[in-house]
Amino acid sequence: MRKIFYGFFIVLVLSACSQKENIDTTEDEIPFTTKIEVPSTIFTSEKNNSTIDEEEMKLSIKTYLDSSEELYNASYPFEEIIDAGEELNKNEIEKFNRINKLTKENDENFSNYILYNTLPEGYQEESERISRYITASSEYIHELNKLLDNVSDGNFSEIDIESIIDKSDVVNGREQKKIEEFLDKENIHTKAFGRDN
Repeated sequence: MRKIFYGFFIVLVLSACSQKENIDTTEDEIPFTTKIEVPSTIFTSEKNNSTIDEEEMKLSIKTYLDSSEELYNASYPFEEIIDAGEELNKNEIEKFNRINKLTKENDENFSNYILYNTLPEGYQEESERISRYITASSEYIHELNKLLDNVSDGNFSEIDIESIIDKSDVVNGREQKKIEEFLDKENIHTKAFGRDN
């Protein structure tokens, strides 16, 4: 009787281990990128030839920077896959393209907003600095997206990713510090630059 009990117990344990392996394997096969959500909010404004008050300008800067940060965070896992020379599947390419499109729109919308409206005193130069910095930072994503258009199977192993990294002087610690000092001075809280919202 003991032999039957131990035999049954061993079979039960082995089948439980086998079930766990199947569950682990299934979970490993689902790409983690499927859980990435494409941000739905970007900076937009219909204003043109308007005078922007300080309160609205602060909100506009916050919206632009928060949107930029969320889009960057959404694109980062895809960049990591590409940098590692691994392939993106069709769904990943589509999602990465959507993120890239929204990033471009976010940058262009804010750039046009500060170009075609009258900003509060002291905001024009700093808003332009923010726009230049974020747009230059986004160039890496835009360049990766251009490569996606030329690589039909999503395989980047033969492409020199380093050759597309933006070498601009716009994105550096000095410029970021000036932006952060301006944000602190004007009491603009944003997700950007690793700051608390």
